[in-house]
Amino acid sequence: MSEKSSSSGSDEDVDPESVQPVEHGGVLSKWTNYIHGWQDRWVVLKNNTLSYYKSEDEREYGCRGSLCLSKAVITPHEFDECRFDISVNDSVWYLRAEDPEHRLQWIESIELHKAESGYGSETSLRRHGSMLSLTSAASALSATSTSSFKKGHRLREKLAEMETFRDILCRQVDTLQKYFDSCSDDVSKDEFHRDRVEDDEDEFPTTTKTDGEYNHNNNGSKEKLFPPASPKGMNGIDFKGEAITFKATTAGILSTLSHCIELMVKREDSWQKRLDKELEKRRRVEDAYKCAVHELKKKSHYGGPDYEEGPNSLINEDEFFDAVEAELDRQDKIEEQCHSEKVRISRPSSVTPGDVYSTIGTHRFTNKVEEWVQNHMTYSLQDVGGDANWQLVIEEGEMKVYRREVEENGIVLDPLKATHSVKGVTGHEVCHYFWDTDVRMDWETTIENFNVVETLSDNAIIVYQTHKRVWPASQRDVLYLSAIRKIIATNENDPDTWLVCNFSVDHKDASPTNRCVRAKINVAMICQTLVSPPEGDKEISRDNILCKITYVANVNPGGWAPASVLRAVAKREYPKFLKRFTSYVQEKTAGKSILF
Repeated sequence: MSEKSSSSGSDEDVDPESVQPVEHGGVLSKWTNYIHGWQDRWVVLKNNTLSYYKSEDEREYGCRGSLCLSKAVITPHEFDECRFDISVNDSVWYLRAEDPEHRLQWIESIELHKAESGYGSETSLRRHGSMLSLTSAASALSATSTSSFKKGHRLREKLAEMETFRDILCRQVDTLQKYFDSCSDDVSKDEFHRDRVEDDEDEFPTTTKTDGEYNHNNNGSKEKLFPPASPKGMNGIDFKGEAITFKATTAGILSTLSHCIELMVKREDSWQKRLDKELEKRRRVEDAYKCAVHELKKKSHYGGPDYEEGPNSLINEDEFFDAVEAELDRQDKIEEQCHSEKVRISRPSSVTPGDVYSTIGTHRFTNKVEEWVQNHMTYSLQDVGGDANWQLVIEEGEMKVYRREVEENGIVLDPLKATHSVKGVTGHEVCHYFWDTDVRMDWETTIENFNVVETLSDNAIIVYQTHKRVWPASQRDVLYLSAIRKIIATNENDPDTWLVCNFSVDHKDASPTNRCVRAKINVAMICQTLVSPPEGDKEISRDNILCKITYVANVNPGGWAPASVLRAVAKREYPKFLKRFTSYVQEKTAGKSILF
C-alpha cells in the first residue's frame, strides 16, 4: 500500500495514541553475578518489555529474563559513562553499553516505551477519561460514609431515646399545627359574625343589653350572643396540655442531647487514646518496614557491581573485610567437605632426576631466569635480623612467617617470608611437587583454572592461572614463568639445595582482560635437604632427613582492595598454604624411595 493510500483516511480512523514505539535490540553487557561478572547479552526492547537472551542466535529458545517497564526506574551511573541500571521493585539489572552514545540511545528508547506504557502517562489519562475520577470520588465518598466509629452501648440507648423523642415531637407539632389552624378559622368566623350583627343594629336599633349581650329565645331563656372561649378548641384539642407536653418533650431532647454530648466526649477521649496507641504502633511498624526494606535492598543488591572492589565502591573497609572473611570461610568449608567426601585420585608423577634440572636451558628468558635465581640465592636466604625490618607475624611450631610493610601509590606490596622444616622429605621432592602442573590442583585450593601457555624447556614453563574470586574483591589472574633449578654446591659441606622461582612475564597468548585484575608476582621456594647419619650400618631412611624450606613472595595485587584487608588475608592464607602443601608432599612420598 502506498503512503498516499495509507494516509487517506480521516483523522478519526487513526488513533495517534495507539502508535507504539518501534522495537529496539542490541548487545549490552549485563552483570550476572560476582563470580562471572559482566557478560555480553542480546537485549530486546519491545512492547514495554525489556528482555535479554544469551545471544541473538538463541532468541528462538526464549528469553532468559525480562522486565516490565511500566514502573521501572532508569538510573545512569554516576561514574561509569557507559553503565545504566534498571530497577523494578527489588529486581535490578546492571547494564553497560559499548560507549556513552549507545547508552544514551538505550535510555531514550526505554523512556519512550515507558511513557507509552499506559500507566500514569498523559495518554492513559486521556484514554480512561473522567469516569475514573468520578468512580474514585464515589469510592472515596463511600469509604468516608462507612468509616464512622462504632458507638458504645449507652450511646446507642440515648440515640434510640432521641428517635422516640423525635417521633413524639413530630406528632405534637402536627397536633399543635391543627389547633392553630382551627383557632385561625374560628377567629375568622367570629369576626365575620360580629360584622353582620353590627350591620343589623344599624338598621334595627335595639335597647342596650345588660348583663352581657344576650338573645331572648321564645321560651323566655337568655342566650349569650358571643359565647366565652372554651379551654378546648375544635376537635377536642387540649392546647394547654399539648403545650406542657411539648415543653417536656423539648426538655427531654435537650437533656438527652447533653447526655449524648457528654458520652461522645468521653468516647472521644477513649478513642483518642486508642488512636494515639495505634499511631504509635503504626510508627513502629513503619520504622521496622523501612529497616526491613533497607536490609532487603542491601541484601538483594549485595553482590552487585556497586559493592565490588573499586575506587567508587559503596562498601566501607570494615564491611569489605567482613565480606572477604565470610567468603574465605565459605570456601574453606566447601574444600573441607569435598576433601572428606572424595577419594583422592593418585596421579602418576615421576620425579625427574636432578641432572635434568641442574642445567640452565636455552630460551628467550634464560638471562632473566638466571638473574632471579641468583638474586633469591643471595638475598632470600639471608637472616631476618639486621636492617631488613622483618616483623614476625605468625609462629606455629617450626613455621615462622615474617612481613615487611611496603606501600606504593596506596597499593600494598608487603614482602612475605616464611621458614618451615618438614621431616621425611627432600628438597628435590618438595620443589618437584611445587613446580609440577600435573598435580597442581591436588593441593592448590585457591586456583579456579590454569593452563600452560608455553613450554620453554624441560625446567621452565609459562603458566596462566585465574584464582577463585573472593567477593567483594575483584578476581585476579596471573601470568608467570615458572622455573625449577638444582643449585650446584660450591662447597662439599653445603646442603643439597633446590629452587623454584615464579615471576610475572608478558605473553601474546594471554593478554590482560577486563574480567580479571592482573596481579604481578615474584615468588621463590628454596628447599635445603639436611641428613642426619643413621645409627650403625643402617641405610638412610626418611627419619634421617629434614627439609628446610624458605618461601618468599613479593606480590602486587593491583586493584583497589584496602590495605588492611590484603594484610589480613595474607596473614591468614600463607600459613594455611604452607601446611596444606607440605602435608600433601609428605603424603605423596610416604613409603617411597628417597630421591635426592
